[in-house]
Amino acid sequence: MEMAKLADFLRLGIRKEWIDALQANGIAEPTPIQEKAIPVLMTGKDAISQAQTGTGKTLAFLLPILEKVDPETNDVQALILTPTRELALQITAEVQKLTAAVDEVHVLAVYGGQDVDRQLRKLAGKKQVVIATPGRLLDHIRRGTIDLSTVSMLVLDEADQMLHMGFLPEVEDILAQTPADRQTMLFSATMTPQVRALAKRFMQNPEDIHVQGKRITLEDIRQIVVETTDRAKQSTLRSLLDEERPFLAVIFCRTKRRASTLNAALQGFGYISDELHGDLSQAKREDVMKRFREARIQFLVATDVAARGLDVEGVTHVFNYDIPEDVDSYIHRIGRTGRAKEKGVAYTLVAAKDRAQLAEIEKGIAKTLERRASERTADFGEHEERKQQKRQQKKQHKGQESAGRGEHRGGRSARAGDGDRGGKPARAGDEHRSGRQARAEDEHRASRPAKAETKQQASQGKRGNGKRGRHGDDRQQQGARMTKPDRDDQRKAGRATKQGQSSERAAGGSARFEGKKTSGKRPGPAPVKRGSTARRAKKR
Repeated sequence: MEMAKLADFLRLGIRKEWIDALQANGIAEPTPIQEKAIPVLMTGKDAISQAQTGTGKTLAFLLPILEKVDPETNDVQALILTPTRELALQITAEVQKLTAAVDEVHVLAVYGGQDVDRQLRKLAGKKQVVIATPGRLLDHIRRGTIDLSTVSMLVLDEADQMLHMGFLPEVEDILAQTPADRQTMLFSATMTPQVRALAKRFMQNPEDIHVQGKRITLEDIRQIVVETTDRAKQSTLRSLLDEERPFLAVIFCRTKRRASTLNAALQGFGYISDELHGDLSQAKREDVMKRFREARIQFLVATDVAARGLDVEGVTHVFNYDIPEDVDSYIHRIGRTGRAKEKGVAYTLVAAKDRAQLAEIEKGIAKTLERRASERTADFGEHEERKQQKRQQKKQHKGQESAGRGEHRGGRSARAGDGDRGGKPARAGDEHRSGRQARAEDEHRASRPAKAETKQQASQGKRGNGKRGRHGDDRQQQGARMTKPDRDDQRKAGRATKQGQSSERAAGGSARFEGKKTSGKRPGPAPVKRGSTARRAKKR
């Protein structure tokens, strides 16, 4: 059996030392994309290969490159362009694993986020294979720190994603620095018109290599749609995590902000998670990926671009927290699990507004996905019906309140002269009283003494004579019938009366004082006047 597998790679033109390195890394037989691409690339022809991530396409172009690199030459012979730093690091790690035993090929990764001086020192050494992101590589070209005039093999990996991220101008500038007779290998998950146009401009009679990645990447993945709502998404996800208990899981979000928010929420609930997106520094991204590969992080919350090309063994689950934008994105996402013939599970959380996108995805993969309702929303129809019922109930409740307030305000004036209630509004339940009971209650109320006065009347009585009583009530009743001139005359008369009373008290006091003086007794001290003037006089 082992000899048959060995013969498969030998038949493709791979040397025994490279086959031994493959077997040392657990790779015993070629994948379909490797069987189709390696023989073509070994001949030096240009090739366009359509294959999904996870089909073994990285080795499909690495093995021919390693076979043809001249270890005696220190110039750059092979250039591999990737859209993301993660993918560049992943390919670099694959090369280093294969060359660990052979030790005759020097590889260098060039990407953003690294220390420039450190990269300059490495560029000054041996570098037969360069794996780079477009932006940082173009920066070195402009600095004059790298020469691509000796490149004989060029790989555009994940070409569709590279164009989607807006790297077309950088790619064009880089290709212009390479020889025209180079071998160009283009690998893409999708063949968009933009990818075809790029191939037509920079490739010479390329050979098409196509592998049905959908069948390879999806057949071992159980795909489930969970119907929920935007408000219940987070709790639904937590329920799934508790129920499924993944060994390693990738949770996809639409934006960097949503990924960061969700990760913070999961950590708050005690989940061992971290985030991966474009706002992180390169050191942080590498640390997150290292801990995820070592299973020190159980849940990786990521965006599409950051996780592009993510290849980690042991990922058992993928959760689409936000529905993918298109079919290709869906396939790339769930392709993080079910790799190397292992079983995987992919959950997609779908709200009512996502139905159209879900239909497009199902149409694209030619499969109706398994449905499952979350605990909070049994199904979309029932949820929408409940929302509509609540809205109707609120409207009815508001209408009843408005009607009740209007009836209460209008009822008091309408029944102000009602003889049955003595001019008072009817009480709730009056219509249910019997005639005898109603008469008894009315007689009881009539027999109770009326209140003497209202608060307003009492206050007016106090202002009239300083105390409540019969005379105060009389004055109040008279004042209520007085006109303004009458009230003014009454106030003047009151002031005159008070002045007369004061004069009488003063005269009486003098008479008493004179009487005491004539009686032979020593007069006492004069009474102290109250007020500030009296106090000042006393001090003097």
